[in-house]
Amino acid sequence: MIERPHMDTGSPSATTPPTAATVVPRLTVVIGFLVFTEIVYGILRGFYGPIVSDVADHIGIPDADFNWFETAQHSMAALMVLVFSRLGDIRGHKRVLMWTTTITALGSWILVFAPSFASFLAGYALQGACAVWLPIEIAIIYRRTAGSAHQHRLSRRATGILVSAFYLSIIVGAATSGALVGTVPLPVLLSVPAVLTTLCILVVWLGIESDEPSVSAARLDWVGLGLLGASLGSFLAGMVLIHLQGVSSPLAWSLLLVAVAIQVPFVRYEARLSEPMIDVRLLKIRTQWPVQLAALLFGIALLGAEIPIITYARTDPDAVGYGLGTGAGFVSLGSATQVIFIAIGALTSPVIARLIGARRAVVLAAFVGAVGIGLWVPFHSSTAQALVNLALTGLGAGAVMAALPVLAASAAPPERTGFATGMTNAGKTIGGSIATAVFAVVLSASGSLDEVTEGYAPLSGYLTVWSTCGAAALAAGLALLLLPRSVDEEPVPATA
Repeated sequence: MIERPHMDTGSPSATTPPTAATVVPRLTVVIGFLVFTEIVYGILRGFYGPIVSDVADHIGIPDADFNWFETAQHSMAALMVLVFSRLGDIRGHKRVLMWTTTITALGSWILVFAPSFASFLAGYALQGACAVWLPIEIAIIYRRTAGSAHQHRLSRRATGILVSAFYLSIIVGAATSGALVGTVPLPVLLSVPAVLTTLCILVVWLGIESDEPSVSAARLDWVGLGLLGASLGSFLAGMVLIHLQGVSSPLAWSLLLVAVAIQVPFVRYEARLSEPMIDVRLLKIRTQWPVQLAALLFGIALLGAEIPIITYARTDPDAVGYGLGTGAGFVSLGSATQVIFIAIGALTSPVIARLIGARRAVVLAAFVGAVGIGLWVPFHSSTAQALVNLALTGLGAGAVMAALPVLAASAAPPERTGFATGMTNAGKTIGGSIATAVFAVVLSASGSLDEVTEGYAPLSGYLTVWSTCGAAALAAGLALLLLPRSVDEEPVPATA
């Protein structure tokens, strides 16, 4: 049975099902405040791309090593999404949104004053808390519309608005940093995200009503979290050792095997708990596991390709014979192009789902994204080709990322919506973490003397990245094909 959200005085009685006319006005106010947080989130995601090379020079590292910042952030984000999404069900979604905006602001302020690689890494990792915002916001919306006959339609529409606001604001972030870099000191430039995330704390505190926990008696699964963290930590440590010692390092491969081996006791332990960190029983539902697998695969595709595309664009072709030789301005333009099409994909996703069904729509979007990423392999020699690739990737990615959380929430019991939506973001960030770690090693490979100059990643590395990402996006589409055809109809929450 779906739990009714808290109703203000004057709202329909408990015996009267809420209608769109009563739900929409209250939902519109909430969405307005949530849009602000997504705008800030988008600015954070777009802000650092155009200045990757400048930050790397400031800290004194090669451009390719910026992948380790992304790896740390994605890893921390994955763990925080799992923890805080579940805490949202246990302690209340507004409270968790307050906690994560505060952590994000702290990380942003650390970056302003970070004097070294290690301190910048710590601040960048803490910023990963912003990945929790969207799944928590979707859970808020899903509970606000609970009991309404229009719940799924309203949730899809609200999610499309939030996702499009997030991606459109990436343009603002990229354009701002691209325009200001070189004109102001780097610490001053980095203070822009810090100020905005601080404002986010006030917006959530003042604008979002407190909500009652879905399962207030439940406890967080610290053992499960520890096992998952140990597995992810072992994997990352192994990849760092491969980067430092080479692929022949026995210790590195031992750590990678440990990371895989930990999954066996982790799954067995989680299956025995009534309130696990990752509900493996829920993930067995046929309307759930293809969605979560697709999120993981699309995270590999989308997040894994992000930094390599930026560093390739800024590689000087006169020095090494490949690359686009662009500056921060083109990176901003490329981000803007991709983001515009991501927003188009997110906004049109509910419309297309209504026309051809939710399952067919998300499968089509994944295949479009796969084509866009895959086109980098044959077409990467001009800025025009790059913009076409980014546009197609964005169109597919926007629709996929808008659809997956709603599909997950609709297939989960009402007391697990926070977990289900959080898992899509956690899966995406875990995929991104794995991909950025692997690609950091791939792009730091020395290559042949004819192919690479010191300080630049080899062309073979970029081709490997693009091929892998395209294949991952294609596999995500194939996984979504395994969803039951009933998903094309109005979904009914599953029981665990």
